Amino acid sequence: MRNFVGAARGRARQSGFTLIELMIVVLILAVLMAIAYPSYNRHVMKTRRAAAEVCLQERVQLLERYYTTHLSYAGASAPAQCDDISNFYTIGWTGGDEPTAREFSISAEPQGAQTKDEQCGTLSLDQAGTRGISGSGEVAQCW
Repeated sequence: MRNFVGAARGRARQSGFTLIELMIVVLILAVLMAIAYPSYNRHVMKTRRAAAEVCLQERVQLLERYYTTHLSYAGASAPAQCDDISNFYTIGWTGGDEPTAREFSISAEPQGAQTKDEQCGTLSLDQAGTRGISGSGEVAQCW
């Protein structure tokens, strides 16, 4: 009986993990998360920005269609929100300025979590296709 109990104890000690081994695994996972999470957030922010750019371009196309019918941008309705970005960007006339007969500028202003995008900030697009940003980055990086 002693040999059986002693053998059982020996096997119990060999299976499983020690507390130190578990703490090392937790430490490795914490380091990986510290690297991966900010990268993921940047990717999500870029994806939302790309969706806002597409929305602005769609709205410009609608304004151009209005212009071909009326030969003026004046009187065009305010750009509508895009459903997929409505929680992250507000689409509207840049600075609240209504379009004139020959000019307009629309913008996508960041909302909620997207306001952390200080590099690009508010995206804008006008009748000539000129792209703009209000952030500290470069237009080429944001568009």
